[in-house]
Formats: sequence, C-alpha cells, structure tokens
Amino acid sequence: MIACTPPNRRRTSLLSAVTFFAVAASGTILGCKGNQPAPPAAVTPAARQPVTPVPAVKKHLYSAEADPKAEIASALKQASAEHKRVILDFGGDWCGDCQVLDIYFHQSPNLELLDKNFVLVHVDIGRFDKNLDITEKYNVPLKKGVPALAVLDANGKLLYSQQAAEFGDMRYMYSTSVTDFLNRWKA
Repeated sequence: MIACTPPNRRRTSLLSAVTFFAVAASGTILGCKGNQPAPPAAVTPAARQPVTPVPAVKKHLYSAEADPKAEIASALKQASAEHKRVILDFGGDWCGDCQVLDIYFHQSPNLELLDKNFVLVHVDIGRFDKNLDITEKYNVPLKKGVPALAVLDANGKLLYSQQAAEFGDMRYMYSTSVTDFLNRWKA
C-alpha cells in the first residue's frame, strides 16, 4: 500500500505556502508605512514596477538635530514676507518614498512652483517616534505612512494635511501628482 496525502491536505499546505509568501512580500511592496499589520493575502497587491526607483544613495533631507518648531516659525516668517505658503514634509532619510518625493520636488515644473509659492520644511519623524507633538498639532496621521504633507498659510493656519497617505507610495506615482498638489495649494 502506498501512503498518499489526501487532496484536501495538499491544497491546504499549498494555500498556506502561497499565503506566507504573499504576506512576506507585502512588506516590501507597501512603501514607508508605520508598524501596521500586513493586509490579508486576498488583498495583497501584485508586484508593481516603480515609476521612479528609490535612489541607491539617499539624500540627507530630515535632520535629527534640527529644531522643527524653530524651522517652522522661521518658514512662517519668510512665507509672510514673500506671500507664500509653508509645506511641512514629514518623513525620514530611510524612507524611499520620501526620497522620490524630493526628486519630484526638484523636477520641472515642480521646482519652479515650489520656489515661487512655498517654503518647504522637512520634519524628521525618526522611526515613527519623533516630533509626534508636531504631527498631532497639524493633524498628520503618521500611522498611515510617510511622506506626509501639511500645508499652512503664512499665518500658520492649517489648510491641508494628508489623511490617507496620498504620497505614501510615491515611487509608484508620476511627478504630475506632485505638480497637481502644488498647483492646488499654491498661494
């Protein structure tokens, strides 16, 4: 007599293996999210190709030594004098999507829109454990992921804060999404 695994048990083992690999892969697909549970395998996105790959050498954008409250106050003073708005960019140097957002900020026409209408302040969030009082003040839900943006008028009034990680998958988005954002919120 030959021992044989019943078909139901084989399907269950195969399904378990597929589920394991899908959940394991989802951590690399989802971008710069906080400590969130992995989505169920049934809704795990298929592997996507980035529009703009994360740079191999990351730029230093978010200073751990900076005083973001002082930088925001200075940016508001500058914005008032120059009739601009302030963009607060919450993220970390480790975040690939934050790096891609910076690349898009420095491409035309975004660079011209940014220079003409905004003062940009990078706020370091550490590993989702730093400057949380500032994210709370400007209603930025870090649990959804970074980069996360907030827009202030020259008086410091909050005009916009990302609520659904709109730029959380920046590497899979086109630079025109940044252009649209800047045009919508420019002074």
